[in-house]
Amino acid sequence: MLNGYSVIDADSHVVEPSTVWTKYLEPEFRHLAPSPDMRIKGEEIVQKVSKQVREEGNKQMMQSHPNAYLNRYNPESHVQAMVQMGIDIAFIYPTYGLWLWAIDDMLPEEAEAFTRGYNTWLYQEFCSYAPDRLKGVGAINLHAPEKLVQQLHEIAEFGWKAVFLRPNPVKGRILSDPAYESFWKECEQLGIAVGIHEGTHSRLVTTGAQRFHTRFALHACSHPMEQMMALLALIEGGVLERHPQLKVGFLESGCGWLPYWLWRLDEEYENLYWEVKDNVRMKPSEYFRRQCFIAIEPYEPYLAEIIQYIGSDNLIFGSDYPHMDHKPNIVKKIIELETLLSRETVQKIIWDNPVRFYGLI
Repeated sequence: MLNGYSVIDADSHVVEPSTVWTKYLEPEFRHLAPSPDMRIKGEEIVQKVSKQVREEGNKQMMQSHPNAYLNRYNPESHVQAMVQMGIDIAFIYPTYGLWLWAIDDMLPEEAEAFTRGYNTWLYQEFCSYAPDRLKGVGAINLHAPEKLVQQLHEIAEFGWKAVFLRPNPVKGRILSDPAYESFWKECEQLGIAVGIHEGTHSRLVTTGAQRFHTRFALHACSHPMEQMMALLALIEGGVLERHPQLKVGFLESGCGWLPYWLWRLDEEYENLYWEVKDNVRMKPSEYFRRQCFIAIEPYEPYLAEIIQYIGSDNLIFGSDYPHMDHKPNIVKKIIELETLLSRETVQKIIWDNPVRFYGLI
């Protein structure tokens, strides 16, 4: 709690120790356990990451949270950082996992072993340290669409209320691919929210990756632009039309792109509704307002204007702890927004809306 506010961090990260894979991969897959420098059979799980970026990222993470760094980001240090920042509940997303099962040519059964091992570790070892404060978000293996429903039920048995997906195509399939229809249906029926989370430098098809090589360019492109296309896929492909109770959140991309994108899609729909009328039966912006959420960055300079356009009921907050672009004072910064947005709006962003998104009521 901070300044009288209870705070939900809708996008926090664990840094997985290498022992996760040696301990939780089934014996037949243990030979794939990544090395400490995150290589599988000598091949990096990422691409286009310079030595300078690695060193600077490591330095920034160490300086921001030295206690967590020295304790290898164990659950105790995570909770201590939450207390320091004023966060009451954190929903936990992976770090290395964002890359690990985002290797497009990985065999489906291998990706399944990694996701299952991660989920088991996160449930049994990490979140169990403080289950009222640390909330797991399940990893899903899009490499094997025929097993998605089974995975959802395994995750639901943990008591978890959310899963996450990458926005990128996996093996050529975008999020509206018919192969995923049973997954979306089951998410809706089970009341499981879906967080869409991008990861720069991955070995999936990613906007900008064929054109640029610096993290400066790759990170600028990947997060907002892949989220834009993910939202488009869910609308144009009819996923949101067919599943009106489905909840989808777009994380770590800011929200500045959203008003333009909704305006653009509404304009396209006005002119071309006849082309997509079987899947899209109302304005794209109406789908977003009905069932989508987006994580804001408190440093975005136009939040008041964005809220004038889309309202405040769909906004949530994520700290991105403890990544290199995480700012240690970010919770204080978002609390300070009450002078600009009103206390009621801040209360919605940091508690009321994430409670609805993650099904805590």
